Amino acid sequence: MAEPAAESVGEPATAPTSESAMAHGRIVVGVDGSDPSLHALRWADRQAQLTGATVEAVTAWEMPASFGWAGAVPGLPEDLDIGAIATENLMEAINQALPKERADAVNPVTVMGNPTQVILDRAEGAELVVVGARGLGTFRATLLGSVSYTVTLHAPCPVVVVRGEAEPAD
Repeated sequence: MAEPAAESVGEPATAPTSESAMAHGRIVVGVDGSDPSLHALRWADRQAQLTGATVEAVTAWEMPASFGWAGAVPGLPEDLDIGAIATENLMEAINQALPKERADAVNPVTVMGNPTQVILDRAEGAELVVVGARGLGTFRATLLGSVSYTVTLHAPCPVVVVRGEAEPAD
C-alpha cells in the first residue's frame, strides 16, 4: 500500500479577506409589492452588503386577457401604459423597503411576461435569486401556482425563499 503524499510545508493557510471573499455578483429579487417581496428585497440588500453584489429588483407584468383580439377594454384610457405603471410600482416598493441610499443602489428591471419565467430568465448569470413566499397553503398554491416554488425548482443558481406571514386558513 502506498503511503499518502506528505503535505507541503509552507506559508500557513489564511482565511480570505473580506475584499477577496466578495463575489461582486448579481442578486435577482422578485418584487411584486407584497409584504413578502419587500422582506425578500430587504434580505437581498443585506446579503449584497455582505458580499459586494449588486441587487436587481425585478417585476413582471402581463397584458390583461381582455386586451386580446377584441381590442381595448371599455372605460380604460387608450394611452394606458401598463409597463410604466409597473415601473412606478416597482420604484415605490424599492423606496418603501429600503433607505434612500440603499434604494438608489438597486437596479430596477420591469419586464412584460409571466413572473416566474421573467425571474428565471433574469437569473441566468446571477449568483443568487431571492423571492418572497406568501404562504398561501398547499391547496391554493396548487390552484394558483407558486412563483417561489417553481423558481426554486428551475433556477440556474441558488434560491432563497423569504417567508412572509401566512394568511389565516379559510
